[in-house]
Amino acid sequence: MAARLKVTQIKSKVSEKQNQRDTLRSLGLKRINDSVVRPDDAQTRGYVKTVAHLVKVEEID
Repeated sequence: MAARLKVTQIKSKVSEKQNQRDTLRSLGLKRINDSVVRPDDAQTRGYVKTVAHLVKVEEID
């Protein structure tokens, strides 16, 4: 079974750059404490790296 990532937004996007706000939206995060489960692939890892200071990431099986 493929590994997955649970991504939770922990900080506000209000004072962040536009590309970081767009990345949060692409991940499916709309507000603080929203969580999404995404496949653990290169694209998701890139998104998470861009907004690492705004999110918490957990690996789930």
